[in-house]
This record gives sequence, structure tokens and C-alpha cells, in this order.
Amino acid sequence: MAEELRVALAGLGTVGSGVIRLIETNRELIAARAGRPIRILAVSARDRIKDRGVDISGFAWEDDMTAMAAREDVDVVVELVGGSDGPALALARGALKAGKNVVTANKAMIAHHGLELAEAAERAGVALKFEAAVAGGVPVIKGLREGAAANRIERIYGILNGTCNYILSTMEDTGRDFADILREAQELGFAETDPTFDIEGVDAAHKLSILAAIAFGTKVDFDAVDTTGISRVRAADIEQAAVLGYVIRLIGMADTVHGPDGICRLFQRVQPCLVHRDHPLASVDGPTNAVVAEGNFSGRLLFQGAGAGDGPTASSVVADLIDIARGDIGKPFSIPAASLEACAPADPGGRTSRAYLRFTVTDRPGVLAEIAAAMRDAGVSIESLIQKGRPEEGGEVLVAMVTHEGPESAVRAALGLLEGSDSLTASPLVMHLIS
Repeated sequence: MAEELRVALAGLGTVGSGVIRLIETNRELIAARAGRPIRILAVSARDRIKDRGVDISGFAWEDDMTAMAAREDVDVVVELVGGSDGPALALARGALKAGKNVVTANKAMIAHHGLELAEAAERAGVALKFEAAVAGGVPVIKGLREGAAANRIERIYGILNGTCNYILSTMEDTGRDFADILREAQELGFAETDPTFDIEGVDAAHKLSILAAIAFGTKVDFDAVDTTGISRVRAADIEQAAVLGYVIRLIGMADTVHGPDGICRLFQRVQPCLVHRDHPLASVDGPTNAVVAEGNFSGRLLFQGAGAGDGPTASSVVADLIDIARGDIGKPFSIPAASLEACAPADPGGRTSRAYLRFTVTDRPGVLAEIAAAMRDAGVSIESLIQKGRPEEGGEVLVAMVTHEGPESAVRAALGLLEGSDSLTASPLVMHLIS
């Protein structure tokens, strides 16, 4: 058997500890599949004496994690620290500069600095792998780069954040409102103490920008992702969606358009959507991730599984290590970084869809007529309309409607006509329908 693959591991949180347990538990199986043993030599974390449920006494300890990049006895640096910048980025840059392979689960770092790191990896002739950065234990990156490599991916979309999916599916099952379920998710460990990145869609946007780059051969453009979270979704919206035959899920969606001018435009959006009950994503509940890729020859491909947790995420990290042990370096984004296309952000106004619109308004005569007039003047055709009073909130009324298929620019124009209206007590909520 070939010489062992020597690993330095930075970050001993849930995932880092899971990596150690997985390698120890499946050591012989991993060695057989990798063609050589994989051994952790050095580790680094903020607290050396913390009990993590794993024995780290046999590993060299580095107080300064960046020092691991300079160790001559290390082949791969695994970065599990997190954060788009700071120590994580310094470690990745240092490791690649020193000619070390890098494995990371850091979606924020890849979303913000993936192109730079990919170029550095290619210059050094080493691997930069990040399967665990998207969808935890679901091998969607490998599926796109390898399994669907012969296909032109026409669209990619899915449920990319387990916290949001847990909250929405639990609201659906119980009829309880957002704030109540969020507190429960935090108590169960499905949501962070500060859940902002999750519930406002930022985490999903990080993942979507990475998937889009791999799927379409474009440069990662996180800043261009149109992002809306789930914090404004109410139990009443869940209820109305159910009446219509839909469930609400936070969906990340991306595709590309080459217009008559030949310019590539990349559409990327994270938004709560109404998903028809017959769609594969409608049955995805709890803290689960699912990604749909539509290839021009393969058709619809569905990748689904646990989107977080020590076991699933560690599984993806070690799978990347096995690839490196086999000599599979590859290109981080499937094609050379220099060949990734720079796409301008697409204007969603030209897209056609059906939309669910929810208005929170004062309970007084003429409000419904005002909303209907704005829709008429903007050319939005209303398919159905529901008005629901909430006397417990001082006469506040929810007006929900579903539009016929039409350009998104028309909906945007209608909302523009209503902007600043004294009748509206909150900004309208827009969710598109997926059938």
C-alpha cells in the first residue's frame, strides 16, 4: 500500500470532532477505498483542554493554526474554522502557497474568495475541495462535477438551509408562528443563537453561488444573489398555501441566459416559494437539504440528504480526503479558473411566473380596491384573492392573492404603485410558485 496521506486539521468543533471519529472508526475501510491510509498528524483550535468527546492526545498541537501550513510532514490542510475572512482565509492562502492540498467546509470563504483560492490551487498543482460546504453530507458537488459532467445544466435549484426548512415544515405541521418555532429550533440545536445568516437566506445564498459556478462554468458571484429570508412568513401564509395545494420552502434557484447581444447573464435568487405538493421538493421536511439539477440529457436529478451535523458533514470532508489520496486533484470549479465566465446579473423582470402576494393593510373601505387598481394598471392578472381579518391585532387585515402567469416586471410595477400607501402597514411579501 502507498504511503499514508498526512492531514492537519484546524477547527475541533462539531464537524472537526466528527472527522476524527469517522477516520478512527472506519480507518481500514477508508484506507482500502483510498488506496492508502489517511492519518491526522496535527490539530489546532482555540481551546486545547476542552472535552470534545474524542482523543486528541496522539496529534501534534499547533497554537497558531497558520503554522500548520508550513509543516513539511503534512500533505493536506483541513479548514473547519469558518468565517469568510480572518484565520480561515489566512490558513487556506498559506496552505496553498506552501503547496498543500486544502479541504474545507467553509461555504462563506468559498463564496467570497473561491476564485482567488482556485487560481492559487491550480498554480500550485494541488487540490482545493469543498464538498462539505454545500448540503452537508449530500454529494451534490461531486454529482455535478462528475456524474453530470457530460450535461449542460440548464437550471439548478433546491432547499439549501436545514434550519429554514425545519422552521417552515414545523410551522406547516403545527400551525404555530415563526418566532415560536425559531425558539424551538434554537433549543434543539437546529438554529444558532444568532440565526441571522440562516433565516435571512445568507447561508443559502453562499451555497447557491457555489453551485451556480460549478453548474454553469461561471465565476462565483455571491454579491449578485437576490436574497430574501423567511422571517416574514406567517402561519397564515402557510395556511393559505395549503389551501392552494402548496407548501412554503426557502428555495435557492439559478440559471443563465445568453441574450441576442451574446452577453451571459446569471440569475441567482434565494426566496421563500410556494412549492406544489406534487413536486419532489414539497416532501422534503425537517433539517434536510435537497438540490435539483436539470441537465439537457440527464433530465431532472435530485440530490437529497442531511444538510448539516457532525456525521454527514464529516462524511463529505473525508470523501474529499479519499479523492486526494487517490490522486484526484481536479479543478475546484470543474473547469480551469481562468475559463470561468464572468456573467452580468440577470434582470428578473423578464422572467414569467405565478406569484403569491400578501399585503398587511388597515381594515377600512377602499383598501382592496386600491390594491386591485394597482394590479390592473400594472397589467397583473389576479387568479384568486383571499382577505382575512385579524381582530386580535387591532383590525389588521391580511390580503393574499395569486397571480396568473406573467412577467415579474409587472408585479414589481404594481408594488411600486402601492409604495408609500397609507393603506399598507408593512411591506408586501412576494413568493413565486414552483410547480
